[in-house]
Amino acid sequence: MPPETNGTVPPAAIIEVADALLERIDDLGLALAQRFQRELESYRNAAQVPFDSIRISCTRNLTLMIRHFTSTIPVDPEPPKETGRLRAQQGVPLAETLHAFRIGFEFLWSELVSEAHRHPGVTDAMLVAVAAEVWALSGEYAVAVATAYREMSSELLLQREHERSVLVEALFTGVIADPATLGETTRILGLPATGSYLVAAADVPAPGREALPGIESALRTLGVTSAWRLLPDQQIGVLAVPADRESAALKALRKHHARVGISPPYESLPETPQALHFARLALTGLRGRASGVARFDDNPLAMLIAAAPVEAARMVRVELGSILALPYEERHRLLETLETWYAAHGSAADTGSRLFLHANSVRYRLRRIEELTERSLTDPADATALGIALQAYALLPEPTAGG
Repeated sequence: MPPETNGTVPPAAIIEVADALLERIDDLGLALAQRFQRELESYRNAAQVPFDSIRISCTRNLTLMIRHFTSTIPVDPEPPKETGRLRAQQGVPLAETLHAFRIGFEFLWSELVSEAHRHPGVTDAMLVAVAAEVWALSGEYAVAVATAYREMSSELLLQREHERSVLVEALFTGVIADPATLGETTRILGLPATGSYLVAAADVPAPGREALPGIESALRTLGVTSAWRLLPDQQIGVLAVPADRESAALKALRKHHARVGISPPYESLPETPQALHFARLALTGLRGRASGVARFDDNPLAMLIAAAPVEAARMVRVELGSILALPYEERHRLLETLETWYAAHGSAADTGSRLFLHANSVRYRLRRIEELTERSLTDPADATALGIALQAYALLPEPTAGG
């Protein structure tokens, strides 16, 4: 099937001008490429945009534009699209890419006029018509270039995000072990190869939704680089935190209405899987709260309880089972008294003040607790056992005994 045409047959004199330009197209492509190098910053960086890439692109696009004036076949948008995709891959800004095409059309128009002066058959009216076509063509090219550039940029962004996600996952699972691979990973993720790191684990509000939207850029403004991975139930990240930025980083995390667990600091990235485990243990300490940031080091006892839930549940049954078996009201009253007594550092008077009770009422309840548990609150070992069991009971997801 023959290609569609634009329906306008170029004047013979204009075709002669175009043919003359096509005879020296290689020289024109080289001259335009050299102009790009002189006038455009990105094009001067040979490591970013090799000169041959510029020259080939200039020659191809000039050929396409000039042939527009020798034929009725419509413009093929593929070469400018290819240039747009290539410049996106090379990291040339879109504005500079479009500016290059504007320079290219100015160059083309200048060469057309210069060559036309050598052809007596070219009239002013013909040049006016050519000028209109050149600038109409420039608009079509700009749209083709910008569309292809944006499509490629989106594709590259998705590729980079996928690559980052895979590398972050590899860090958290311990797949990356050898120094060379680890070095390449830190380069791609933007993490320093050495330093002090933290792992954060946050409960997501719903599958696929971030618990800490925008956290990577927020931390970056504080001088803290990070890399994140979104899982169905959690958003997890590794943070490179200088000692003097830790407080600011934690403050940035607290701004989000989310539960976040933080690992202890560590200095070797291969330890990231263990740090993630600690961060998740810290996160369990926030169970029942709407939001908050819990550091593993803030409450090591709670972390140990969370690390061994089966053993912790057994300890609760052994130490508090007789209290948990009581009716709800009495159980709640005794456990509240015991918890407040620990918070009051063993003072019955302070406990009573906090619960709006007489000190004798507090002492009665404490004796009741001792009878039920067969533990003495005046014995340090017994008091410690009951205190640990009480804290474990508060952290466990479900009651271990009673109704």
